[in-house]
Amino acid sequence: MTERVIGRFGGKIQGPLVLVFAGIHGNETAGIVAMEKAFQMLHDRMPGGEDAFAGALVALKGNLPALKAGQRFIDRDLNRMWTPEHIHRIQQAENIHLSSEDKEMAQLLELVHHALYEHQPEVLIILDLHTTSADGGIFVIPANTKASLRLAKYIHAPVVLGLLEGIEGSLLHFTEGNHFAVGGYPKQCLGIAFEGGQHNDPASIDRCLAALFTTLRSAGCMPEEALAGPYDMILHQYASTLPEVTRLRYVHHIRPGDGFRMRPGYRNFQPIDEGEHLADDAEGPVKACCQGLILMPLYQAIGSDGFFVVEAV
Repeated sequence: MTERVIGRFGGKIQGPLVLVFAGIHGNETAGIVAMEKAFQMLHDRMPGGEDAFAGALVALKGNLPALKAGQRFIDRDLNRMWTPEHIHRIQQAENIHLSSEDKEMAQLLELVHHALYEHQPEVLIILDLHTTSADGGIFVIPANTKASLRLAKYIHAPVVLGLLEGIEGSLLHFTEGNHFAVGGYPKQCLGIAFEGGQHNDPASIDRCLAALFTTLRSAGCMPEEALAGPYDMILHQYASTLPEVTRLRYVHHIRPGDGFRMRPGYRNFQPIDEGEHLADDAEGPVKACCQGLILMPLYQAIGSDGFFVVEAV
């Protein structure tokens, strides 16, 4: 499973375990490139090296077959499967009866448990790196815990509340009950997902990198001055015109056979009006049920959510 591990850093002194997942969706590679760059920077420029890093950083590639195919998933969306019931089924089933994503999840869990046994952290921080098919906005999604929300607010990007209520089985859902815990560790699990911009935008790599460094500093893994430089301002500048906090109002789910087609030109956080013609499907025009800001309009062939609508709070 060494192909799945992007890198490891630290672990010589006690501190949180920061686990980064990149490429949970196979057409989202910016997070992987960002992490490869991050480990090189940490090894080259971290004052004191690993001996000065509090805790440990481990980064994993999510869906290897989908990454090789360059598509969101093979059989099922790996970011809609993280329920205790589904994971229990995977652990009980024979390998021959598992889907492609089931096997990916089983390997990821094995690596997570190995990291927990090795480091025995009091705090586990999950950072899930993503990009979107639409342009126009970066944002952070916290798990539904106060500690996760505090961590999300350290990243200088819009925080989207309530989004997990509109979907099921995401990696963040699994962090909420500390379901990763093994052998009494961790005592606390925090989870945030960072959306770094459009899939193919080279700047999305730098945004993911900036989100990682911000997370490491806020978690106390390295001092504020460590690796200081242009990455400190990337998120500030990009998010300066975006709302600081929004809340989910609506999600348009797609069913098999819908033939959903988003109308062109929509960007993340673009204002929309109630009744606006946003997309089309087999039944005709899909219109906005409410006024708000559109989020993650679907401009790719595979996906189960056509768009989200949020409002500033």
